[in-house]
Amino acid sequence: MPELPEVETTKTSLFPLLNQKVLSVEVRNPSLRWPIPEDIQKLVGQRLTGLNRRSKYILAEFEQDQMLWHLGMSGSFRLTEPNDELRKHDHLIIQFEDQQLRYHDPRRFGCILWLNPETQGKLIDTLGPEPLSTDFHAEYLASKLKNKSVGIKIALMDNHVVVGVGNIYATESLFNVGIHPAQPAGDLIMQQIEKLVVEIKRILKSAIDLGGSTLRDYSNAMGENGYFQQTLLAYGRAGEMCVNCETPLENLKLGQRASVFCPQCQPLKKLRKP
Repeated sequence: MPELPEVETTKTSLFPLLNQKVLSVEVRNPSLRWPIPEDIQKLVGQRLTGLNRRSKYILAEFEQDQMLWHLGMSGSFRLTEPNDELRKHDHLIIQFEDQQLRYHDPRRFGCILWLNPETQGKLIDTLGPEPLSTDFHAEYLASKLKNKSVGIKIALMDNHVVVGVGNIYATESLFNVGIHPAQPAGDLIMQQIEKLVVEIKRILKSAIDLGGSTLRDYSNAMGENGYFQQTLLAYGRAGEMCVNCETPLENLKLGQRASVFCPQCQPLKKLRKP
């Protein structure tokens, strides 16, 4: 599933569309997570005036309307020429003045919706802070983790706590600060939380700089792959040797997600707060 760095990279790769007018819209399959709006044709004639990101949502601002785009588990946008061959799972085609934008989604868990009071309240307003913002700091995270018995990795992947810290980047951050992914979140002491916040920000910034992670078929709208996966030290490396102590990395399931860790460098233990 595309995580925050992949969505940020996708958003940036769509910048060539800014200030271009929509010439036509074709819906080839409206059945995504929620149906593509029947009145999406009202985009025709409007210019794209802004592109922003909130959590894993791309917020597309047009002259009269705003849209909320989510890549789901397998979605991607691609800038193409009109004569380029269509792929089986190209569900939405928006023709701009200079380029064509296609939304591709084999599993159809993404969404193309209007950003209105209903979707704002349901999908945006309940989200936690952005991890790269000044609102995400150790004191804030400590207040959210207090008395939580769930594993710290599950807490970090809770969008009500902080948005966009998905499986890959939570795994890497916890490995680098030596915290077991199943460690009860409420057991962490402030020193650990401070290190974790710093590492999450560092990991996400690095991933964005490297274009995100291409583990299966992710690429940005220009068709370019990410390269952060080449730096992974824990995620996807179960059974391999830890780069720090040469202990075999282990895997466990937390919240139905694979969680790779080093049993030597990330011991699971009950911590006592002062």
